[in-house]
Amino acid sequence: MKKSPTLAFLCIKSIKFQLLQGDNPIPDLYELPSELLDALIAHLPALALQNFQTHMPFKCWDDYESGDDCLISGRKRARYDVLGNSWKVLFKLRWPELIDRVKLPADWQQLYWEKHLQNCVDEAAEVAMRPTFSGRISSINVSDKILRYICHEEHLNCQKCVCTELSFHFQTFGPYLRCLRLLNVLCVTETSELLRTSNLQTLVLRWIRSEKHVEPLCKLLIQSRETLTSVEFIHCKLSSSFLGAICASLHEKDIHTNGIQRFCIKTSSIDIDPLAAPSAFISFLKSVRSLHTLHFCDSHLDRHIGRMVFSTLLDFSSDISSLDLSENNISGWLSTFSRRVVGSLSSGKSLQSLCKLNLRGNELNRYDAENLANALLHMPGLKSLDLSGNPIEDGGIRSLISYFTKNPDSPLTDLNLENCELSCCGVIEFLDTLSTLEKPLKFLSVADNALGSEVSEAMVNFLTVSIESLNISGIGLGPGGFLELSRKLGKGLKKLLSINISKNRGGLETARFLSKLIPLAPKLVSVDASYNLMPPESLLMLCDSVRSAKGALNRIDMTGNSFISHETDHTSLLGEFQHNGEPIFVIPFSSASHVPYDDEP
Repeated sequence: MKKSPTLAFLCIKSIKFQLLQGDNPIPDLYELPSELLDALIAHLPALALQNFQTHMPFKCWDDYESGDDCLISGRKRARYDVLGNSWKVLFKLRWPELIDRVKLPADWQQLYWEKHLQNCVDEAAEVAMRPTFSGRISSINVSDKILRYICHEEHLNCQKCVCTELSFHFQTFGPYLRCLRLLNVLCVTETSELLRTSNLQTLVLRWIRSEKHVEPLCKLLIQSRETLTSVEFIHCKLSSSFLGAICASLHEKDIHTNGIQRFCIKTSSIDIDPLAAPSAFISFLKSVRSLHTLHFCDSHLDRHIGRMVFSTLLDFSSDISSLDLSENNISGWLSTFSRRVVGSLSSGKSLQSLCKLNLRGNELNRYDAENLANALLHMPGLKSLDLSGNPIEDGGIRSLISYFTKNPDSPLTDLNLENCELSCCGVIEFLDTLSTLEKPLKFLSVADNALGSEVSEAMVNFLTVSIESLNISGIGLGPGGFLELSRKLGKGLKKLLSINISKNRGGLETARFLSKLIPLAPKLVSVDASYNLMPPESLLMLCDSVRSAKGALNRIDMTGNSFISHETDHTSLLGEFQHNGEPIFVIPFSSASHVPYDDEP
C-alpha cells in the first residue's frame, strides 16, 4: 500500500509551487520558525530558491546569506550557511564534475546562475545555427532538459510557467553573469539587449569572421566596457578593419574604466599590414596600462607583425606581464636586436613587468636565438621562457650561454628547450654553465633532443644544484645513460619536486636509477617513468624504495611498461601505496599499456 504524504510534505509542495510563480511574496512565510524555513529551503528547486531570496525582507538578511564568509561565527554562522549550502548542493547536483574546480570562498548562487545561462546560450546557439531558424534569439525556448533543474515537472506543465523563453532567463539571472562564451551566430544586436543587466568580466568569442558579426560585437564590447577585463578570440578571422574596430570598442581615449587586463587571439588569422596597422590597435597596445596578458597564439603572425607588436610594447614601456607569440612563423622578428644594431637602441626602453614569454614553435633559428639573447637585456624581470619546438641548434644554445654568463643574477627560473635540435655537446656546455649561476633555474626541459647517454654526468651535476623540476623525456639515455646517472648520483636532491624520464628505453636500469633517486629527494612529488621498457621485477624494486623513503611522493607514472600480465595481480601490493585515496603508481590495466613506445621516425 502506498504511503500517504505527510502534512509537512504537502505544505512544502504548496509553498514551492507558489514560489515558482514568483509574482508576489507569500504572506508571513518568513515569520515561520527557523527550523521549518531551513527544511523548506532544503527542498526548493533553483528558481523557487531564487524567488525566496528575492522577496526576503531586509530584516531577515542578518540570518540568511548565499556566500562563504569566514568572519561570521557561532549561531549566526550556522544561519549564514543555510542558503549558501543550498546553492552548493544544487550546483553539485547539476554539475558534479565541476564542483572540485571551484575556488573557495565561492558565491554558489552567482556560480549557479552563470553556468545555467551558459548552458542556455549554448543551446540557443544550436537552434540559431539551423538553416530554418528565422525568429528572435530572445524567443528561443529553453529545453525541458534545462528547465527541470530549476523548476519541477508539474510547474513545466503549468500554463503560468513563465520561464520557457530565453529572454526570461537573462532578465532574471543576468546580473549574476560574469563570464560568457559566445558563438558567431549569437553575435547579433539582440544579444546586447539580452546582456544589458549582466556584469561581464570575461568574454570568449568563437568563429568571428565577417562584418555582420563584428558590428554587433563592438556594440556589446562598448556596453560592457566598464566591467570587462578579459577578451579571447578563438577560430576567428580578423582583418585590419575588424581588429581596429574591436580595439576602439575596448578602449576609448581619456575615458577611465577598469580596463582590459587580458587580450588573446588563438588559433585564428590576423590579416594586417604592419606598415599600416590600424591606429586603434596601436593605441590599444601602447595606452592600455591595465593590459597584463597579451596572446597571439597560432594566429598566422609573420615576422613583420611580430616585430611591430614587440616594438610597440617596448617603445612605450608596456606593463605587460605575459606575452605569447607561439605557433606562428616569425623568424627574423628580432633582427633589430642583432649584434650590429643593438648598441644603437635606447637603454631606457624596457619591459620591466614582463615575466613570461612564450615563443614555442615559431621556426626560430640560431640567429633568432642570438637576437633574443640581446633582447633579453630589455626584459629585466623575465622569469619564464619557452623556446620549445624551434630549431635553434647548438649555436642558439650558446647564445643563451653567453646571456647567462654576462647575467649570472638573471631572474629567469623556467626554461623550456624541448625539441630544439640540440646535441649532447651543446647541452653539456649549457648545463655546466647553469650549475655555476648565482640564481639557478627551477625548471628546465631539454626533452625530445637526441642527446644520448653521454649527457648523464653533466645532468647529475645540474640535478644537485637546486633544480625543482626537470624534463629529460625522450633524449635517448638508454640503459647506459641510466646506469651512469645511478653511478654519479650521490648528493642529496633537497629541492627536486618532479622529474620526467619517460620514453628513454632504459629497461631495468631505469628502476635502479629511480630506486637510488627517491630516497635522496625528500620533497619529490611526481615521477614520469612511462615507456621505458621496464620489466616486471622493476615494480617490486620501486615499491621497496618508496616504502623506505617515506617522502612526499604521490605519483609515479608507469604507463607503457611491462608490469601487467594476466597471471599477475598487483592489486594488494599497489593498495599499500596511496595518496589522498588515489594510487601512487599509475599502471593502466589494459593490453594497450603493454605496447612499447615507438620513438622511431
